[in-house]
Amino acid sequence: FAVTLLSAIVYGHHMFTTGISAMLGESFMLLTMIISVPGEILFFNWLHTLWKGQLRLTTPMLFAMGVIFVFGLGGLTGIYLATIGTDIFLHDTYFVVGHFHLTMAASALFAAFGGIYFWFPKMFGRQMSETLGKAHFWLTVIPLTTVFCMMFVMGYAGMPRRYYDHTSAEYLRAIQHMNVAATHAAFVLGAAQLIFAFNFIKSRWFGRPATQNPWEVGTLDWAMPTPVPYYNFKETPTVHTGPHEFSHPSLGSERDWISQTEPLPGSDSSSAPEGATPA
Repeated sequence: FAVTLLSAIVYGHHMFTTGISAMLGESFMLLTMIISVPGEILFFNWLHTLWKGQLRLTTPMLFAMGVIFVFGLGGLTGIYLATIGTDIFLHDTYFVVGHFHLTMAASALFAAFGGIYFWFPKMFGRQMSETLGKAHFWLTVIPLTTVFCMMFVMGYAGMPRRYYDHTSAEYLRAIQHMNVAATHAAFVLGAAQLIFAFNFIKSRWFGRPATQNPWEVGTLDWAMPTPVPYYNFKETPTVHTGPHEFSHPSLGSERDWISQTEPLPGSDSSSAPEGATPA
């Protein structure tokens, strides 16, 4: 039953064009729309986390924000595919390709890149170039958005997917230039990944030595030496605060973060944080 229900939720919109009864189609539509509820909770949680925050636009943060952008764009376009009235016309077109790849592929790709840039100092003890990292981000997000937004327009115009030659149909020849533009953007997107490969390989052996906590975050993993030794913590650390004590009022104006291994100023454990590095 669980497998059947999950299949109905995930693949329900594929059933709208199979000639099923209207009542069964409405059931598939309802189940497919329900999948947006946890997605909306996640999305608004991310937005509220960023709201009024003092963001540091480092490369990992840019890719993390890129996840929100592409996931939101892909999720919003999924509403049209979950509704019978619009999916009948958009089914099996490039609109589906753009929606699916923004939601499942682009968001995972951006998250992977953000994680690599973030954890690279802890893994190898060296820092990846921020200049090359930001160039990699912008030369990835702009062509990627261009590719899939072009697909949305082409799919709306009726261009089907899995066609070898889209100029074979007369009505598709008018939008062939968009197909060509999306292809060119895809080549730029692929070439941009060479920047990442060069940055990764160069920084692995010749990058700037990283400090123990280059991103100034408070979680316990960054309280370990960099790179991480085999035994992780030589001694069991004492946890004084939560993992995300940013801009705590007792920290003052010198910095906006504190490690979990440091007691807050004025607490019972200590009157001042030890080993603090100003932000």
